[in-house]
Amino acid sequence: FSGADLADGSCAHPTIPGRVSPLLPANHVTMTKGTGLVHTAPAHGMEDYSVASHHQLPTDCLVDESGCFTEAAGPELKNKNVLEEGNEAVIKMLQAAGSLLKEEKYVHSYPYDWRTKKPMIIRASKQWFVNTADVKAAAQDALKKVKVIPTSAVNRMLEMLDRRTFWCISRQRCWGVP
Repeated sequence: FSGADLADGSCAHPTIPGRVSPLLPANHVTMTKGTGLVHTAPAHGMEDYSVASHHQLPTDCLVDESGCFTEAAGPELKNKNVLEEGNEAVIKMLQAAGSLLKEEKYVHSYPYDWRTKKPMIIRASKQWFVNTADVKAAAQDALKKVKVIPTSAVNRMLEMLDRRTFWCISRQRCWGVP
């Protein structure tokens, strides 16, 4: 059967008792990339976040700044590192619930931090969103005061700023943006 046959259905969450998860269609899920059916983690990736936003789902983040499960993930997972002992704990929970159909080693294509060369976990965090028109105008005015070499790059940057649809001021990277 096709994934469309499951649309608007629901299933029990595999590790959080009493939590029901909706089955939703998503354009980024295809038969050529895995099974065609996947979990959605709205706080951990842009495609998943878009699906959650479209269906007005919460974007609960069950991972803290250290890469460990939070209390909301449940007592069995709390404070366990997601990529280390947390992964093993989830497998054991699924086995105990009789919900694990197959287990195999898989090399996931995580993004890697350019500084530490370690896998990164994408996670949603609180941000300050501001009026786009105000930020756009201020950014363009400020750019006009900067000496740019080569000077031909200024117009490209001004055009890029003009096309920008979302602006977020983030203070989570104390070391700057690469």
